[in-house]
Amino acid sequence: MNDQLIIFDTTLRDGEQSPGASMTRDEKLRIARQLERMKVNVIEAGFAAASNGDFEAVKAVAEAIRESTVCSLARANENDIRRAGEAIRPAASGRIHTFIATSPIHMEKKLRMTPDQVVEQAVRAIGWAKEYTDDIEFSAEDAGRSEIDFLCRIFEAVIKAGATTINVPDTVGYNVPEQFAETIRRLIERVPGSDKVVWSVHCHNDLGLAVANSLAAVRAGARQVECTVNGLGERAGNASLEEIVMAVRTRKDVFQCDTRVDTTQIVPASKLVSGITGFPVQPNKAIVGANAFAHESGIHQDGVLKHRETYEIMRAEDVGWSTNKLVMGKHSGRNAFRSRLQELGVDIASEEQLNHAFARFKELADKKHEIFDEDLQALMSDESSEPKEYFRLLSSSFHSETGEIPCARVTLAVGGAEAKAESCGSGPVDAAFKAIEVVAKSGTELLLYSVNAITTGTDAQGEVTVRLSKDGRVVNGQGADTDIIVASAKAYLNALNKIQAGAEKMNPQV
Repeated sequence: MNDQLIIFDTTLRDGEQSPGASMTRDEKLRIARQLERMKVNVIEAGFAAASNGDFEAVKAVAEAIRESTVCSLARANENDIRRAGEAIRPAASGRIHTFIATSPIHMEKKLRMTPDQVVEQAVRAIGWAKEYTDDIEFSAEDAGRSEIDFLCRIFEAVIKAGATTINVPDTVGYNVPEQFAETIRRLIERVPGSDKVVWSVHCHNDLGLAVANSLAAVRAGARQVECTVNGLGERAGNASLEEIVMAVRTRKDVFQCDTRVDTTQIVPASKLVSGITGFPVQPNKAIVGANAFAHESGIHQDGVLKHRETYEIMRAEDVGWSTNKLVMGKHSGRNAFRSRLQELGVDIASEEQLNHAFARFKELADKKHEIFDEDLQALMSDESSEPKEYFRLLSSSFHSETGEIPCARVTLAVGGAEAKAESCGSGPVDAAFKAIEVVAKSGTELLLYSVNAITTGTDAQGEVTVRLSKDGRVVNGQGADTDIIVASAKAYLNALNKIQAGAEKMNPQV
């Protein structure tokens, strides 16, 4: 069997369909560049027909990425496919991924089409896609609940029409590993021309089996797995990229294949996606969780100290973990700052951005004299996430005392003018948000407020994510500071600036 396992990353498309995970064009570009650095084979950049914003984001990724194939999803209709084809046109390597539902319930209740009509539409879709690229993927939506005879029929038809990758998705996370592996095995055996295509799987995690189902399919002959960083995705998420890659890499005795992924880029990718989407990684998450390589038990600690492999089947450094090593301080210069950012794989767009980031680094170093890699990454993430600042925090003061109502006073720059406001709330953060709203009058709804410590220690920066909703748009704002209330105000203003700039689009499912 082919020893190359293709990693198809759909963080920017299916991952973005998690409620509240919508990304701006620039945020998609940052993640796409990290995925390219990680050497994933295929980056599904979005659903070009979903909105003009998604079209522009897919096109921007196609223009920027040279080492990975850039893909756009499209329903099996002419408009979707032509939008996808135009969006991927600038790519060095482009793919169109078209799909149509094949389960009886979907064909009858959703599509209202007969099986014959579904096959005809799928074949037509491949024909339209061939006008733009020879790299065409076909998915049978809800294949996990489809009849095997019908799957054989439609796959044979689209292979004859020119599809080069056949994807078998467990769209609703209904399958179990043994059953799913048998489905893949039977399809490969029965479909004429199966040896001329790459067999792919796309598993959802509704029963917590997405990774298990994907790996079972690989053992049965699938040679592409569709997955996301941190297992992000709608409902319970998708198969986790990091778990798929490391399972195959670690258990070479079981899997007759490997990926080309640079595993040292896994943790940086995880942190980037978590920061941009505002979805924190649980501490006990495999591979990328904070406790993934921690040993609390004395027996475990003793074993690891004597011989690492007694309790560790992977090395932390192989997936991108490093110790919290002090790398910078307030006496560090611009060249050292630039050099360390480059070592961390952080893109510096311009000298102006570098100068601004360096000034903020100096401000941080005055507050927190021990600056770790995580601090630098958070600083640059905060820097890159800033849209044009209509609202900006100039100064603030907060009062919180036992038995007294907390109050906040803020001074903001609003479109170049200065405005002051104060308010009280149930806590200092609530008071700060209410004071900002006295000026902003945004009419937004707060959906999420999340705080994470970037490093250990009482002087650690707090990284805050705020999720706001207005008129069907959902935006995430990020802010970091050693003062958690200031970080909260920064995050709230960052989200308001995105609302003001129209930087976010509607959720792609709308």
